[in-house]
Amino acid sequence: MKPYKILITGSGGIGQATGLILACTDSFDCSIILGDRYESAAQEAVKFVNEGSESNVASALVMPSTGESDQLITALKECDIILDCLPGSQAPRLAQYAKTYNCHYANLTEYVKETDEVTAIAQGSDSGYILQTGLAPGYINVLAHHLFKKFTNLYQVEQVDSIDMKVGALSKHARAPHFYAFTWSPIGVATEYVKDALVVENFQTHKVASLSNTEKLIINGIEYEDDFTSGGAADLPVALAGKVKDLNYKTLRYPGHYNWVRDILSTSPQGDDRVDFLNKTMLSNIPAVENDVVIVFASVKGKDNQGVLRAVEKSIHVYPSRVGKHTLRAIQTTTAAPLCESAKLLLSGAYKGPVFQSQIDTDSFLNGPFVSKVYGGIE
Repeated sequence: MKPYKILITGSGGIGQATGLILACTDSFDCSIILGDRYESAAQEAVKFVNEGSESNVASALVMPSTGESDQLITALKECDIILDCLPGSQAPRLAQYAKTYNCHYANLTEYVKETDEVTAIAQGSDSGYILQTGLAPGYINVLAHHLFKKFTNLYQVEQVDSIDMKVGALSKHARAPHFYAFTWSPIGVATEYVKDALVVENFQTHKVASLSNTEKLIINGIEYEDDFTSGGAADLPVALAGKVKDLNYKTLRYPGHYNWVRDILSTSPQGDDRVDFLNKTMLSNIPAVENDVVIVFASVKGKDNQGVLRAVEKSIHVYPSRVGKHTLRAIQTTTAAPLCESAKLLLSGAYKGPVFQSQIDTDSFLNGPFVSKVYGGIE
């Protein structure tokens, strides 16, 4: 069988990591096109992947910021799948390319409006579109769904009291007053802090304001704080309607961070300008770092068929790791590996049309070659 041809749109840290992981996996034969609006970024990504994997599987594509070009059209006609690592605002555009040129599509965005637009585009397609398949949303939702199925099978029940999903992409060290350092997209952080979050409370699904319920918790002996942020719940509130009393996604931070953010937001303009204001304020105060850690925690709690309160929980810590000849940050591997796993599932032909986290076979995904190498397998 000929190698799969994969177009990765966006040649930043996640796009580079995705290309490198694919290129370094012997069991997955592919050629890779790394696209970016800036030629220098695309060429740098190609060099990163080819040198890191000691191969020559990657080539560069300069993408127009809007519309199409002859070079882009040629790539779209040849590719089997688009792996979208561009900002979420670009997702509908890329999904439409996938539909027009009959290729599969997977993205990372937590943006709700754009996800709805992609869903509409993907309806009825013979190709598969796996949506929101990074870390959060993405891996955390598949993990939580897996634990829900494990709980209900083990304790012979159909409903549970709560599903809690928590993820933190953190630096190893944090200083006052913000107790944070950037390990991924600052605009992504600002967006999830401002947009509303979707939760289930007493079996009712509704929106709540992000950063409206800070709580403290201990994971593996370390104290964190968590709060609601947008997008991380993916489609689980809808998919598990009537089966879970309370469900939410919260982002983990070091204690003190959310109070600092709320102080900043108290002085910000209202409306769409809030995201830009918070983003600029954080960038002028918070450094970016390379030495990071990703913490994942999922919990399902409820009563068994004898009325005894039970919980099934899983916590994972991921640190920077070596892939080929490069060291990737934890946020890179934990985001790129689920995207690569989704590519494998789509290229197998098992999915058509829009595919949400609740529809993914949890065993195949969580124990697949890309995800299990980063997160470890699961029972």
